[in-house]
Amino acid sequence: MPVGGRRLRPSVQRAFREYKSENPGSKKGLEWNTRMRIAAGAAKGLEYLHDRASPPVIYRDLKCSNILLGEEYFPKLSDFGLAKLGPVGDNTHVSTRVMGTYGYCAPEYAMTGQLTLKSDVYSFGVVLLEIITGRRAIDNSRPAGEQNLVAWARPLFKDRKMFSQMADPMLLGQYPPRGLFQALAVAAMCVQEQPNMRPLIADVVTALTYLASQKFKPDTQPVRGSCLPPATPPRTKRDRDKKLSDGSGSERLS
Repeated sequence: MPVGGRRLRPSVQRAFREYKSENPGSKKGLEWNTRMRIAAGAAKGLEYLHDRASPPVIYRDLKCSNILLGEEYFPKLSDFGLAKLGPVGDNTHVSTRVMGTYGYCAPEYAMTGQLTLKSDVYSFGVVLLEIITGRRAIDNSRPAGEQNLVAWARPLFKDRKMFSQMADPMLLGQYPPRGLFQALAVAAMCVQEQPNMRPLIADVVTALTYLASQKFKPDTQPVRGSCLPPATPPRTKRDRDKKLSDGSGSERLS
């Protein structure tokens, strides 16, 4: 789909599958750096609607299938059919008929129809989780406890030891542990049940822009989750002589 002279891939949702089909010899999905660039770019698009547009615009239907990708996976928000002008003045929300996509709608909006900028932040948190985990917001093919992405993720957010299990297996363990923790922390804040506990989209942009700038080089860093112990460097003759002279041990001759 050409937009502004650039051909866009269908969406983030399909990009994972298309990458696989375009790289049939690889068992690996989109690399970590690319995922963080997509997330940061999508957040910047939302920031423009919230902070630069006047009056602010609530996107209301943010989801992976509405984020189109251009060259080098440059993201663009699309389909503004459900967008609403945000609250102005002393108003805290906009009341409207509940519309959107199941799995992405903020809980307070789904229950009351009260729409705020933080409703979009919740939806973005779901998108970020999809990008990190490779899972869908709603996937009925998974076991009962894993069909809703946010419901599955919430208990895992409480234990950092479980964070590595949330990374997309298609990453093959090639991601920066600290970057994964920080990205999941951002996602966890975005999908808080209480709107006032969620961050402003500008703060999300700051965090993700930083993560996107931290280039991870899989070829020069160890694969995460490997069961192999770190290699022991070979001893030199000096090391053996020093150990014997210190009386700290003895060498067994074969």
